Amino acid sequence: MKMLTTQLTGLLQRIATSEEENIEETARLLAQAAAREGSIYFATFGEMNSIAVNAQLAAEPFPSMQSWTPNMELSSADRVWIIVRSAENEEAIALAERLSELFIPFSVLAAEPASEENKLANLAYTYISLKLTKGLLPAEDGSRIVLPYALGAMFVYEAVKMKLDEMLLGE
Repeated sequence: MKMLTTQLTGLLQRIATSEEENIEETARLLAQAAAREGSIYFATFGEMNSIAVNAQLAAEPFPSMQSWTPNMELSSADRVWIIVRSAENEEAIALAERLSELFIPFSVLAAEPASEENKLANLAYTYISLKLTKGLLPAEDGSRIVLPYALGAMFVYEAVKMKLDEMLLGE
């Protein structure tokens, strides 16, 4: 338990330190929709659906948030936050390409760091990496276990929401 706590603390500190600017930029991008009669669409995939559920049903819901579905009509006032475990998710890449073609600004949260090969990072207006490329703990067979993607994403979600709330209340 102690090793897990130490590793989780380290993960969250790495995200907080290296992604602070991207978290603020993402909050600013999403605040544009909340401040202008637009909606903030959460496009979540796999276990990241837990972030959208939390955003809607939490004691403090995310402002102007809607869950994205493939048949939605988006306007230029809307913003989209793609939250996905892997930047190689084909459905997320297809959505990012569509949003890019429609000139609808969006942000991405994924495990991988931004790079030339990371198509989602290259298409997104803002990109946040979970810095989670391997399991946090060693297993007896030498492999790595414990991949807390949703936990890391929830941490980023809370940080973005905090910044967004500050921006909206500061108006």
